[in-house]
Formats: sequence, structure tokens, C-alpha cells
Amino acid sequence: MTKVSTRPYLHDRLDQELIALLRADARASISTLSGQLNVSRGTVQNRLDRLISSGAILGFTVRAHSAIETDAIKAIMMIEVVGRSTSAVIKTLKGLPQLTKLHTTNGAWDLVAELQVSSLIEFDHVLAQVRMISGVLNSETSILLTSA
Repeated sequence: MTKVSTRPYLHDRLDQELIALLRADARASISTLSGQLNVSRGTVQNRLDRLISSGAILGFTVRAHSAIETDAIKAIMMIEVVGRSTSAVIKTLKGLPQLTKLHTTNGAWDLVAELQVSSLIEFDHVLAQVRMISGVLNSETSILLTSA
């Protein structure tokens, strides 16, 4: 496991371009990235190491083709939080592996969660778990049917 530095690291345009390339293809080789950025492989490796150790890059992930996830049930859940309990609610929600993303927002809802489960039974269980969290006042969930 990589140790995250407590020393602040200022990110510049090259770092931003490197992160953008990795978002498009996290499996790109150092050689490919250096060619796209027009810098040496050593520069890319050093930048990547600093981005990871500073916590700017938290990890790498896989985006599967939608045809592979045919049985997955995806949904968006809007969550209203009581008073100043948002931080505690977020901490608890992050412990649910079925929540793939969590966003703070403005407007009527305080949080928006993206969910992915493999069955309606699991979906129902996750909804019940979220509604039982202390500080969650209300929620509204919509299952995502198709993506354009």
C-alpha cells in the first residue's frame, strides 16, 4: 500500500493533463503517456508517484462495458439529512459497498448516491440500510433503466 504524504503538493497543468489521460485510460503505459504529454518517461513516472503519494490519485478502477453488467441494477438515491449530521451520514454511507459514488449537492436534497446491486432483494436491503442511518431524514430513489 502506498503511503500518502501529509506534505501539500501543488498540482500544475501537466498534472491535470496526466490525470485526464488516466481517466480516459488508466491502463496506459508510462511510454504512451509520455508521448501524449511530450515529456520524458521519468517525468511521467515522477509525477504519477507524487500524485499517488499526495492523495490526488486515490486509486485506479475498471469501467466494464454495459453488456457485461446486464444483471446489474443501477439507481440514483437522493438523501435529505437532518441538521448538521451530514459528515456522520457520509461516513456511514461510505461503508456501503453498493454505493459506487456519493455527492454533496444543493437544493432540496443534501446528498446524491449512485448505487449498483445485483438483485432487487439486494436493492431493497440497501434502501432499508440507508433509511436506518441516524441523520437520514428522507430519501428518494430512481432505478436507471437505460443509458444513452
